Amino acid sequence: MDTLIEMRGVKKNFGDVVALRDGNFGLQSGEIHSIVGENGAGKSTLMKILYGLYPPDGGNITISGGGHTETLSSLSPKKAISHGIGMVHQEFMLASEMTVLENVILGFEPRKGIGIDRASAIAKIEEYGSAYNLGVRHGAKIRDISVGEAQRVEIIKILYRGANTIILDEPTAVLTPMESAKLFKILLSMKDGGKSIIFISHKLDEVMAISDRITVMRGGAHVSTLDRGKTSIPELARLMVGRDIFLGASPPQARPGKTVLEIDNIWVPGEKELSKLRGVSLGVKSGEILGIAGVNGNGQSELAEAIAGLRPIQRGSVRLLGRAVESDTPLARRRAGMSHIPEDRNITGLNRQTDMKDNFICSSFREAHISSHGLIDRGKAREAARARMETFDVRPCDPDAPAQSLSGGNAQKAVVSREMGYDAPFLLAAQPTRGVDIGSIERIRGELNKARERGTAILLISSDLEEVLALSDRIAVMYEGRITGILDICEANEENVGLLMTGHSAEDARDV
Repeated sequence: MDTLIEMRGVKKNFGDVVALRDGNFGLQSGEIHSIVGENGAGKSTLMKILYGLYPPDGGNITISGGGHTETLSSLSPKKAISHGIGMVHQEFMLASEMTVLENVILGFEPRKGIGIDRASAIAKIEEYGSAYNLGVRHGAKIRDISVGEAQRVEIIKILYRGANTIILDEPTAVLTPMESAKLFKILLSMKDGGKSIIFISHKLDEVMAISDRITVMRGGAHVSTLDRGKTSIPELARLMVGRDIFLGASPPQARPGKTVLEIDNIWVPGEKELSKLRGVSLGVKSGEILGIAGVNGNGQSELAEAIAGLRPIQRGSVRLLGRAVESDTPLARRRAGMSHIPEDRNITGLNRQTDMKDNFICSSFREAHISSHGLIDRGKAREAARARMETFDVRPCDPDAPAQSLSGGNAQKAVVSREMGYDAPFLLAAQPTRGVDIGSIERIRGELNKARERGTAILLISSDLEEVLALSDRIAVMYEGRITGILDICEANEENVGLLMTGHSAEDARDV
């Protein structure tokens, strides 16, 4: 294969923070080349330099194609696009009030006389849809489409601008397993069509399934580049973290105590018909993890929001430590003994407009270790934030850093660290490891198990079935807004939980 891109000795600092100290990467034509590493390893920074979003502080970039080779010290997005490089960001860059067609052609509108040639643009979109299985509704507004369809719009948008090299930054972090499988088929069809793909991810099973070559980064530097067939998930994890990783260790047998959270026959409006909660009842005891499994969109988000006080309950009751809280505000529920890791770190997890210490003390600033006589001690707030950030290895470990400067994985670790720091009797953990690397997954799972052993009652909602099976003492499965069955972990497996996820009864599942 011909070499398209060579990045050598790339450096990048953000103030005193060293994001890249020795970034090296090479891309060959017609390959899927993955970049893996812990959160903060420099993966996204290196690719944002390639796309021209950041100027490097050192190193060079060589781009080849069409019989011409050019070595550059930096690029701009316009220059990158001219070289056929496009990037789909982790947070989509789409205007929600505009249609799919308008987003795709924005800034590159085809002309017919003095007007826009919409027919030719639609034909081009449909051509990409047919060639690469990128079906989208060109007349729909972005606000009305699914996350998976929005991602396909992003891919079409960069193809429309002439991209032959496509960078995808954590593309499956916001997708369901079914949407991820569809994305992989799209990427393979694009590869067969002659495109070259850079796939940034922390999900090693996906990397091993899709890649031709894999580059590992750690601490802002290149560690190794390996052929997929000559490596393994344990080796990649060790190279990423610098030590062996153990995700499958079983926690001690649960010793559940009294019921901490009790939900009785709650009915809750949903975002879609299938996600309305219809008579859900369950209880979580101290010293146990009750996992919620199910295909995304079957009421898990609505259940979490109803428990946290973010969504109204039409009827039914929620009791925390014996006290009815279904009419309480989210703050009142926290004071009653609840902490909450929300599934969306950007909307409900962090205030991205403030610094990290303010985010860490947002629910505890009235406590004596933070304030006195109504005045916040900024030094104590900084110390408290730093201690929690160190516990979960949030990078940069700077309480004064703006929240918006953190990568997605580090933002997730910050939210988890804050909520687990309250040591509340009940923890509602919705997608706690979403978007974090394998080392952080190990750390978060370990902290959840420690909290369980201390007697915390934990309701775990996760779209990762392996995670639910690995952590839970009991598993409740949701389908179309109902609980189809609750299994003890000793009787649960992927097959019978999978049956419950498709609407079968608990009796059917136990027969598997």
